[in-house]
Amino acid sequence: MPLSLASSWILPSPGRKEKPHRPQPLRPLDLYKKIVKYKTAFYSFYLPVALGMCMAGITDEKLFALAKQICVEMGEYFQIQDDYLDCYADPAVLGKIGTDIQDCKCSWLVVQALQRANAEQKKILEENYGKKDETCVATIKQLYRDLDLEKIFQDYENESYTRINAIIDSVAGMPRSVFTDLLAKIYKRQK
Repeated sequence: MPLSLASSWILPSPGRKEKPHRPQPLRPLDLYKKIVKYKTAFYSFYLPVALGMCMAGITDEKLFALAKQICVEMGEYFQIQDDYLDCYADPAVLGKIGTDIQDCKCSWLVVQALQRANAEQKKILEENYGKKDETCVATIKQLYRDLDLEKIFQDYENESYTRINAIIDSVAGMPRSVFTDLLAKIYKRQK
């Protein structure tokens, strides 16, 4: 079945436990960021930090707001990096073979491709993205190369690191190392 840029999930009937059988639609950047915020940033970054702050007796709402800002930025960076690694990392280093393209995932790379692609390239995306066929996967990866998405990611990574560090520099009233240590663990990670 060809992937439609306007397609949507077909949800299972109530009471049935099967997964949706139509691929996810390709989504714009604003929706991607919302998914990342609630899927990764809050769950993996902000909530553990906020819990630690509570346990340390921190009650300043401004510190919680600043921690949230830093953690959401860090969580977004982490997820975008994860999407990049799914496509470009060496499976031996990553520990798995990336399948975002075949699984029709709403990844940062496909969102970037949709934003940058011309009409012909969008047709290539529609005809090949979300298919469990190595030729289709290779076609999408070539399109990503043509759109220079590796360089776009590297620029994004450097800008994110600078932006996150600038926000961390404004932290007072709690140890900055809470954030610098987290950022050090994820910056330029390979797996």
